[in-house]
Amino acid sequence: MASPVQGPPPRYRRSFSGPIILIALGTVFLLGTMGLLDWRNLGHWFAHYWPVLLIISGVIKLIEYQQAQRQGTRASGISAGGVFAIIFIIIFGLIATHASRFNWGELRDQIDINDDGDFPFFGSKYNFDDQLVQAFPAGASLRVTDTRGAVNIIASDDDQLRVVVHKRISAESQAEAAKWNASTKPQLTVSGSVVTLNANNQGAGDHWVAEDLDISVPRKAAIVASTRYGDVSVTGREGSLDITSQHGGVNTTDINGKVSLNLDHSSARISQVASDVSIGGRANDVSIEDVKGAVHLDGEFMESVKLAKISQPVIFKSSRTDMDFSRLDGDLDLDSGDLQASDVIGPLRLNTRSKDIRLTGVSGDVRLQDENGSVELHMNKLGSLQVENRRGDIQIYLPDKAGFQLDARARNGEVETDFDQLKIDNSNDQATATGSIGGGGPHLVVNNEHGTIEIRKASAAPEAPEAPNPPKAPKAPRAPAAPKAPQVTEN
Repeated sequence: MASPVQGPPPRYRRSFSGPIILIALGTVFLLGTMGLLDWRNLGHWFAHYWPVLLIISGVIKLIEYQQAQRQGTRASGISAGGVFAIIFIIIFGLIATHASRFNWGELRDQIDINDDGDFPFFGSKYNFDDQLVQAFPAGASLRVTDTRGAVNIIASDDDQLRVVVHKRISAESQAEAAKWNASTKPQLTVSGSVVTLNANNQGAGDHWVAEDLDISVPRKAAIVASTRYGDVSVTGREGSLDITSQHGGVNTTDINGKVSLNLDHSSARISQVASDVSIGGRANDVSIEDVKGAVHLDGEFMESVKLAKISQPVIFKSSRTDMDFSRLDGDLDLDSGDLQASDVIGPLRLNTRSKDIRLTGVSGDVRLQDENGSVELHMNKLGSLQVENRRGDIQIYLPDKAGFQLDARARNGEVETDFDQLKIDNSNDQATATGSIGGGGPHLVVNNEHGTIEIRKASAAPEAPEAPNPPKAPKAPRAPAAPKAPQVTEN
């Protein structure tokens, strides 16, 4: 009997995951070379999101397998080239991730690299000094632009604007550096009530030129300053400050006008401000102390935020934390995992997640919501209270003789209290505490899931830990020095 005729074996379907990923990467790099995307942002995205490439490849392979099953063909496996590509992505992705978390600032300090942007590894460094003097119109404002270098601004004792320039140029020869020095002279212009000072770093094209500007200007002048690589320091000002800083630090002190900062990977240290302070953008460390006006922080704060002695309302908004309160008589320290504050005057509203919260000396109404963290609240003067938490304990310390009404519920947890008059029921999955103390008073509503609730008397509070160190006062900028005769020195 003749055996049945067998058809050809199922054919492999070619995978499209490799071409699709190549097209995506090619498109991204094309946009980068065309200047439509910033290379630093590309590196940041790859360091944080490279696993998406593996997910896309896996999804494509899964879709191809399902299509092959429906069509009766064999889905292709992972080729040797595909395995190599996966290993390549994983290795370089891990390297990029660890590099993004490395403290490059500390390395820079160890090998004495200035925070000037591009590293001048090629050529020698040449120094030049210069000076500008200009009568400053009464009531005028000053606009300063310096793409690479520090800006120090202090108050002058007359109506003159004085600028001392300390320039550093990386070049192959002294003659080449002298040529670029001539093409990067700072530009000073007056238009009506606006005086503009441009460091003119770009006058030499792509060549590395850094210019530190020491500026003395009448105290009443408002200041608008913009820097890309370099610190900004301002001391002694009646007028307002508007500062844009990238990859640097901003120090201000003794300011009577409003202070407004727009930060991009920069830090700020602000003290002794008689008006409002606002900070936005993407900041590193932020320290604000002794402010007579309101403080408004809106953006992403990558490291820590320290506040102390804020006389008017504070508003803080980020992707993880939304907080506002009426006044801060003590200090506040906020980082990625903790929030501690003392002597906070309400009404206080705080909505956050994944933070351990400890607030002491709180007065007034409180609305607090957290998850994946503990809450410890010490009330000084009791107002209405609403606290919600998930997957973390709640401890609330109240004045011993306070009068209040309590409604507390802990799901998958227990309720404990020092106030004997409260009715406690821990017999079910949802523990409760209800009752009225001292003839009633403010209403306290406390809810928790997967954690305990403790309502304690203030006298039972454990000894408070040492308060965090207060923010350091910013260093005063150096006064403009008398210029030396123009000279070139090689380092």
